[in-house]
Amino acid sequence: MKHLVRILVALLVLAAGPVWAAPARAPLILAAASLQESMTAAAEAWVRKGHPKPVVSFAASSALARQVEAGAVADVFVSADEEWMDALAAKGLIVPASRSDFLGNRLVIVAPAGSRVTIPLARGPLARVLGAGPLAMADTESVPAGKYGKAALTKLGVWDAVSPSVVRAENVRAALALVERGAAPLGIVYATDARASAKVRIAGVFPASSHPPITYPIARLKASANPEGEAFRRFLVSREGKAIFVRFGFSAR
Repeated sequence: MKHLVRILVALLVLAAGPVWAAPARAPLILAAASLQESMTAAAEAWVRKGHPKPVVSFAASSALARQVEAGAVADVFVSADEEWMDALAAKGLIVPASRSDFLGNRLVIVAPAGSRVTIPLARGPLARVLGAGPLAMADTESVPAGKYGKAALTKLGVWDAVSPSVVRAENVRAALALVERGAAPLGIVYATDARASAKVRIAGVFPASSHPPITYPIARLKASANPEGEAFRRFLVSREGKAIFVRFGFSAR
C-alpha cells in the first residue's frame, strides 16, 4: 500500500510539471551622489555573482532621505553623513540592526586641472584666496559635503569672510561640475570626487580635525520586503564589498 502511495505521489508531481521559482527582483538602492562610480562597480560585481543588477538612485543624502520620509519605496539607503540616517531612524524608517558605519572620506579644495594654485590653510591667506571669486560648494545647510565644508571653514575662522562668494549646488557632484566647466575657480568636494574627474586637481586638503568625521552609514529601509536588498547590503559591508570602494579612494570603516 505504501509503495502504491509513493507511485501515485510521483505521478502527480510529474503531471503537475516543473515548479518555477519567481525570479529575484532587483533591489533599489538610494546612495549619496559621491558614490556614483564606486557603487556602480559594486552593483556590477553583484551581477557577476548571479544576482539581478541593483537599481541605484544617486542624489544628495538630504534629497534621498526626504524621499524616504515622503514614502518612496526602496530597499537600502547609504548616506554621506550620520544626521540624515539619524533622521530616518528617529521616524522608524530603517531597520536599526542593519545600520553600520560603512565608509570614510576626506574633504578637499579642487581647482581646474590646468590651474597651479595651491591653497594656503593659514587663516588670512585662505580667506583672501577663497573669497576672491566664486567658491562652489554643495548646499551648506542640508547636503553633507556642504555642511562638512562650512564646518571646516568655520573652524579655520574664515566662513564669514568666504560665505558671500559661495555658490551653492544641489549636491557635491553639481559643485564639482561648476569647477569642471570653469564656472567657479575653486570648489569644496570629497577627495573621491576629485579622483573621479580628470578635469580638476586637488589644490588643498582640509585637516581632519577641522570638521566632523566624514562617515557613510548604510541601512536597510524598514519598508523593504525584497530579500535581494538585504543580501546586497550584506555584500556591500563585507570585506569583499568594501574593497571595491577602497579602490575608488574611500576608507573602509
